[in-house]
Amino acid sequence: MSQASPSTTDPALSVNALRASCSTCSMHQLCLPMGLGENDMDRLDKIIGRRRKVARDDYLYRMGDAFTNLYAVRVGHFKTCQINAGGEQQITGFQMTGELLGMDAISTDRHHCNAVALEDSEVCEIPFPRLEELFSTMPTLLRHFHRMMSQEITREQSVMLLLGNMRAEQRFAAFLVNLASRYMARGYSSTSFQLRMSREDIGNYLGLTIESISRLLSKFKKQGLLKVNNREIELLDLTLLKAMAAGTETCG
Repeated sequence: MSQASPSTTDPALSVNALRASCSTCSMHQLCLPMGLGENDMDRLDKIIGRRRKVARDDYLYRMGDAFTNLYAVRVGHFKTCQINAGGEQQITGFQMTGELLGMDAISTDRHHCNAVALEDSEVCEIPFPRLEELFSTMPTLLRHFHRMMSQEITREQSVMLLLGNMRAEQRFAAFLVNLASRYMARGYSSTSFQLRMSREDIGNYLGLTIESISRLLSKFKKQGLLKVNNREIELLDLTLLKAMAAGTETCG
């Protein structure tokens, strides 16, 4: 008789077997452990609280929630959004595997935005007080964390530039180029991917209407820049899209 595989409720399973392991995660070269040696990675592993599953459209955290953890996206995609003075939602970013969520709360110990799963996702919980303790003895970890914070600041500045100075075509081209580069960094295709966010969410993020996003998709398709099938996107001329995003080429 064949032996049944153990279930996740088997008490014989150790806690360590259920804990997220940085060393075995395919995204560890993008996430916090980047550049760490084996011993330091083991020390980081020990403070990872748990893996947490977040169903599509569920909140990872909400505005005003107390800050206890950072969250490394292990699987899936998220959006972060704030509520403006008029009570309307403004999407401030889209996050994917290998990126950190929750850094907005470090200065005030309260989250300043909502984080919502765009699909069934999974995060690694990283208790921030314990992470801070490691910073004092692991300078490589501290330097990489500062680098990730800097990237987040740069991303926010790029959004301000998108909303302030760019034409609609340039905004959308920059959005596609940004996604392409992030997918390529994760070992995925930079020219063929699925848009995990809705057209309405893209429009909200870029300061455009959903009708504008649909028109831009049709226009780019007609110009041979991309193919689109529902949410499946294939970029046919990434070089030209990069030029458009940089403002050195018009789309005619």
